[in-house]
Amino acid sequence: MKPEIAKAAQILRAGGLVAFPTETVYGLGADASSAQAVARLYAVKRRPAGHPVIVHFDGAERAFTWARDVPAAARTLAQRFWPGPLTLVLKRSALAQDFITGGQDNVGVRVPAHPVAHELLAAFGGGIAAPSANRFGLVSPTTAAHVRADLGADVDLVLEGGPSEVGIESTILDLSGAKPVVLRPGRITAVEIEAALGEALAEKPSDAPRHSGGLERHYAPRTPVRLVPGYQLDREIARLKEKLAVLAFSRPDERVEYWLRMPRDPQAYAHKLYAALRELDSAACEAILIEAPPPVPEWAAVLDRLRRACG
Repeated sequence: MKPEIAKAAQILRAGGLVAFPTETVYGLGADASSAQAVARLYAVKRRPAGHPVIVHFDGAERAFTWARDVPAAARTLAQRFWPGPLTLVLKRSALAQDFITGGQDNVGVRVPAHPVAHELLAAFGGGIAAPSANRFGLVSPTTAAHVRADLGADVDLVLEGGPSEVGIESTILDLSGAKPVVLRPGRITAVEIEAALGEALAEKPSDAPRHSGGLERHYAPRTPVRLVPGYQLDREIARLKEKLAVLAFSRPDERVEYWLRMPRDPQAYAHKLYAALRELDSAACEAILIEAPPPVPEWAAVLDRLRRACG
């Protein structure tokens, strides 16, 4: 076992906090069975007490011990997509306590694909609660440097793992009800899930379980952000007198103080998104304009993050 992994597991067992890489974003980890450790995690993130956290494991069988009912669909999806960026919401077992679930009768579990995350989870030998390693509601971190900039000395150890491959958080699928429902879109799409299950997903109901990333404003820079259709971008740049930063598909405009051009592939865009938002947020501009991606299924996850960043 690598020394830094052994040290990280020891810190977690002692009730400490360890930030670690996953393929989606960097997570802030705490022992998911310790009320005291999770309370510290919530305090450091400034996370609302009733907002549940996802629990991470090194394998499906260990993850499923935290559920009292594991439907066939969960095993099918675990076999197809785990390790990977898919969180399954299941009816909780006694192992998943109120301080993890926000008092709800279900729990979100995931098996991440990043090798450093897997090594840590295997060494720890239990569930690690790991929301994104940043202050609540702000832009998620996709590098260790982002974590240090956000949390500083509030985290006991930051494990290095390079830039996150996916760049946005996992797809969350609720399997605790009568029909499977996507609660939060991510790299794994509804079409892929439907193909794996051989059935259609239900629409997200108004009384869906509370879940990570479910608030109206989330993943947000401190600079005010607006999402603008491409055909309106030029007009908005001409109209606004503020010092602007722009995130767009098109070439830079000389009227704009700070411009980042983004790829037209949704996965490549997702990979760059949070780093780009952080860069624009640090540009000392008065407003950020984002050229809206097309409203098609391939862009659902990116659009979800952008709309919440705009609040």
